[in-house]
Amino acid sequence: MIDRYLERQLIKTLDDGLIAILYGARQVGKTTLATKILSTAGNGLYLDCDDPTVVIRLRNQSLASLKALIGNADLIVIDEAQRVENIGLTAKLIHDNLPEKKLLLTGSSSLDLANQIKEPLTGRSRELLLYPLALTELTNSIIEADGYMQRLLVYGGYPGLWDIKEEEAARQARELANRYLYRDAFALNTIYDQTVIDNLLRLLAHQVGSEVSYSELASSLEISKDTVMRYVDLLEKAFIVFRLPQFRKNQRVQIGRLRKIYFYDLGIRNALIDDFKAVKLRGDVSALWENFIIAERLKKHQRDEQYVRSYYWRSRDRQEIDLIEEAATQYQAFECKWKKASRVPAGFKNQYPDIPFVVITIDNYWDFVHS
Repeated sequence: MIDRYLERQLIKTLDDGLIAILYGARQVGKTTLATKILSTAGNGLYLDCDDPTVVIRLRNQSLASLKALIGNADLIVIDEAQRVENIGLTAKLIHDNLPEKKLLLTGSSSLDLANQIKEPLTGRSRELLLYPLALTELTNSIIEADGYMQRLLVYGGYPGLWDIKEEEAARQARELANRYLYRDAFALNTIYDQTVIDNLLRLLAHQVGSEVSYSELASSLEISKDTVMRYVDLLEKAFIVFRLPQFRKNQRVQIGRLRKIYFYDLGIRNALIDDFKAVKLRGDVSALWENFIIAERLKKHQRDEQYVRSYYWRSRDRQEIDLIEEAATQYQAFECKWKKASRVPAGFKNQYPDIPFVVITIDNYWDFVHS
């Protein structure tokens, strides 16, 4: 079993007397991680909310009935908790009346679960996001890193796809991308057009590394701009994509009309465009590299428990920097280049002369995602 960085943080959250809420996309390893932690408890109780009978036993129950359900369990895992109506109130009832019990909730869509828990569990919980496998969860060796990295660029980091043959990994990635991945965000009570969603995802897959205009997407899909914005928001809440805004030090103009949209997992991105060619044969390696580096950097910040804001920079004359990081009042600028190094854009240097600039290539990326 691959050790996940989040295990330590989840255990600390539970030991601190807080409810641990574990988010993540479908099949990213939430249940495996939760049950591993459960196995270390003296007495553990696993409640699978994919089972309707479990949902009934958790929905709008009294404290007495919850006590009977929990029994002498020290740790309770409620898996796919978003399926239980008012799960936040149920969790609050357990936490406030049985403070010696540890409670871990998982959910594959932040939309429903967050809406149900934020108010009832204010001050009682900590939310944690489980990403697909990080390169540094797979190896601590710089010698092994390049081989693992190239696999991640093509087939992604979903745990179930990691140690199987490439042909089977491609097949399963296609199935995951096209059938299951966003099912929870686009629930039965959400009105949407699946064909439009599929086409939107493919457009986003082809635009990795480029600025995205909601208006242009709307025109291509023949739907309204508001609908595009709503769909992208739901895809983000399902942990399929994430957005970077434009960088401006002037907060009043920080949020612009354009943004960049990346995929949490490149195997899913490649499945959407049905391209699993080896890295050396690809024409989109620059876009893959940019997406990979930025996603791995997010995982590193999570591992190190660092709060960092991420942006990209682009001037009116199309000079660009892929990643700007803001930590407290400190800024750093990074350009992601597969092999070829580049200089800091003149426009950026003139406007922000005090912000350090580094190019991340295959020669120096290890320290950037590992150290």
